[in-house]
Amino acid sequence: MRAPHTLATLDEVGMGDHVCQLLGPSDDVVDRSRAFVADGELFGDKVVIVGSALASRGEFAPVTLDPSRTEGSLLAAVRREAASAGREGFRSLRVLHHVTPGAGAGRPEQLLRSELDLEEFASDSGALVLCAYSSADWDAPTLEQIGCVHPHHLGSRPASPAFQVYRTGKDGWSVDGVIDSEGAPAFGAVLRTLLAQTATVRLLCQGLEFLDAAGMSALAEAARGLPDRKVVLDGTNETVRLAWDLSGFATPAVPVVMTP
Repeated sequence: MRAPHTLATLDEVGMGDHVCQLLGPSDDVVDRSRAFVADGELFGDKVVIVGSALASRGEFAPVTLDPSRTEGSLLAAVRREAASAGREGFRSLRVLHHVTPGAGAGRPEQLLRSELDLEEFASDSGALVLCAYSSADWDAPTLEQIGCVHPHHLGSRPASPAFQVYRTGKDGWSVDGVIDSEGAPAFGAVLRTLLAQTATVRLLCQGLEFLDAAGMSALAEAARGLPDRKVVLDGTNETVRLAWDLSGFATPAVPVVMTP
């Protein structure tokens, strides 16, 4: 199982990781990411850069994608590069995604959908995906929401968010941490995004420590937001289940199932 953690340097990344790199206002994405690209050459990986291009060195030339001109979704473009990587003799794929407003990022919900897609892609394919955000380009609520759907964090403010939702193989999504009033809006947004794509969302909650009243409300509202949707929380602890029952949410009107 993939284990979320905070990274000290890019040297710690491994295949299948999905990393959120937060850059300070004066940080340059090219300088900060040069080692990531160089390691692609070292390990025999195909490198795809979405956004700012890095100068190639020798015969090694990363593929550069312009998200505003990419045919179809970013995920589809990355999947095409992954499918060709093996035929071209590469070990695997590594993606550097420099996320900037107005460069195909779209509305916050579209950005969240894109990051959840990349998280699923990294987990299922074994590709390495690094998403670089500058604190000068994004507001704090957006950065908090995006940080919640990256298992790994690195940068000028590398502290992990209070909770994280990340892909767990083919079984579903894991939830770790504490979901309180501050994290409830982001949790609700993540659930609504997942439920828009599938009728039943399964969350593995062995790492979920607590869900407060705001978090429970966000869960209930998201589950009821679309017809014929359901959220299943497996591995919840006794405190979470008891709080859910005592708060009056454990009714047929709320399509949420909690199991030990």
